[in-house]
Parts: sequence; structure tokens; C-alpha cells
Amino acid sequence: MPKRASRSTRPTGSAPAPKPAPACPCGLPEAYAVCCGRYHSGAVAAPTAEALMRSRYSAFVKGDVAYLLRTWHPRTRPARLDLDPGMRWTGLEVLETADGSGFHSTGTVTFRASFRGGALHERSRFERVDGAWVYVDGEFLD
Repeated sequence: MPKRASRSTRPTGSAPAPKPAPACPCGLPEAYAVCCGRYHSGAVAAPTAEALMRSRYSAFVKGDVAYLLRTWHPRTRPARLDLDPGMRWTGLEVLETADGSGFHSTGTVTFRASFRGGALHERSRFERVDGAWVYVDGEFLD
């Protein structure tokens, strides 16, 4: 008895549906490339203190030390930054923002960044330097 060929459920000539790009690590639903990735690449600068904070969190997730140093205020920037390769960031929650829009020169963002085994709760301060938002420093909360 001859074997029957199996039938495909996909119409002839159609390609499989592309997988959606993963959401950005910063917690927003956009794909990384159109969210924080564009800031990391230098294509555009973060327009608000919150956008910069989210992009810096994503840089920690991605291990992008160059971006972290580039977006750190020259007055408070460390000479070098060594990230723990074993650190696994698991989520970001923005709790509060004050100022930090295109109409301000300073701003604060309070957030909780979760990692495997705990969380970091911080109120970060941001300033504009030559028109670009930079991280100044942060106060640990809790």
C-alpha cells in the first residue's frame, strides 16, 4: 500500500510568520532596536530623564559599559566601570518622575530595578549637559 504524502497546513508559497522582536529590557513594549537600542547606538539622544534612566537600565542588562560612561555626568563619572558578569537584571518599575522633560534642565526618577535575588530601589538625579540628559547620582531608598 503506497504512503500518502502529508499535507502542509500552510498555503503554498507563503513564508512562516516572523517572530516578533523581543520587548525592550526597559519594560516598554517596543522592540529594543526602536526603544533603547537607538540611544545605545548614538542614533539619537534620550529626550527625557526617564528615557535616559530606562536606557541606562537596558545598558546594564546588555552590559554596555561605554553607554553607561557616556551618559554619566562628567563631574561624577567614575574613571572605569566594571560590571558583574553574573548579575541578571529581571525587571524595571518606574515609580515616580519629577521634572526631566524637554522643558527642564534637571529631573529625578525613582525606580525599582529587580535582579535575581533582590531589587535596587533608587531615586536618581539627572541634568542636561550641552543639551543632553546625563545621570548625576542616586540615593538608595529602603
